[in-house]
Amino acid sequence: MQGLELAEKYYNYYGRPMILEKFNEYENRIAVGLVGEGSECYGFDDDFSRDHDWGPSFCLWLTDKDYQIIGIALQAEIEKLPQAFAGYGPRQVSAYSDKRVGVFETGRFYQRFIGQTRLPASLEEWLRIPEDALSVCTNGKVFYDQLGEFTRFRNVLKAFYPEDIRLKKIASRCMTIAQFGQYNFKRCVKRQEYVAAVYAQAKFCSDVISVVFLLNREYKPFFKWMHKAVRFLPILGEYVYTAVNDLVATTDYDQKFSLIEEICTAIREEFLNQGLSDSASDFLLDHGPVIQKKIENPNLRARNILLG
Repeated sequence: MQGLELAEKYYNYYGRPMILEKFNEYENRIAVGLVGEGSECYGFDDDFSRDHDWGPSFCLWLTDKDYQIIGIALQAEIEKLPQAFAGYGPRQVSAYSDKRVGVFETGRFYQRFIGQTRLPASLEEWLRIPEDALSVCTNGKVFYDQLGEFTRFRNVLKAFYPEDIRLKKIASRCMTIAQFGQYNFKRCVKRQEYVAAVYAQAKFCSDVISVVFLLNREYKPFFKWMHKAVRFLPILGEYVYTAVNDLVATTDYDQKFSLIEEICTAIREEFLNQGLSDSASDFLLDHGPVIQKKIENPNLRARNILLG
């Protein structure tokens, strides 16, 4: 059983009956689920995942007012629940991880990831939030939320960046994909600067995966899961998953050079499909300014193209 399924079953078997018994008048105001850091929140957990921060547990989210009234008492009752369930547990908590499960106030839960207790209210605020942070706080599953406050916050974030921000980030990725992959990687290899070449290759792969997530209007997870996750995206996902893996796996530099250009061609073709760029250039650097010009907000359009 994977962690997300385990968490929901554990809540239904132990958590919900406890809430109905001891916090009945708040039952329809408590949101429950499993969202946040941890491979189980992405459905990527395996046998290796169980050595830390994995096991039967779940998150509960309260309004600020409700948290002040019942937060401490609810947390105490959660800690009294059996630590083992369905043959799994107890949960091994890492000494260096922040609190991942238990009772949270909704605004402060999101603040850990987006830097504020409210939804972004401007393009600048959206631009400051990293893709992987938004991925973390919109993953997982909400098991129960009759009040709907947590889910409303979550759904606004899940709806993805405003279009101007998406365009800004895609334009920026064009520049770095071209600089690190199409240009500097080959130069580093020819100079036999292999450490720099490895760095350029890694940056190229990361930003290619990022642009594919942006083209799909999905948030890219952090480095550990970005390659695994890209495979499931409908636009270029399976292709980029395989092509990037082949790029990293081969020791033949000519094949690496060829794969980099093939990947960039596939991205350029998708730009055309989405009406983002009509440039015929094979060099993605030339597509960045074209895409940036489509940004409607004049201040954002005038920003340094590399910042995104």
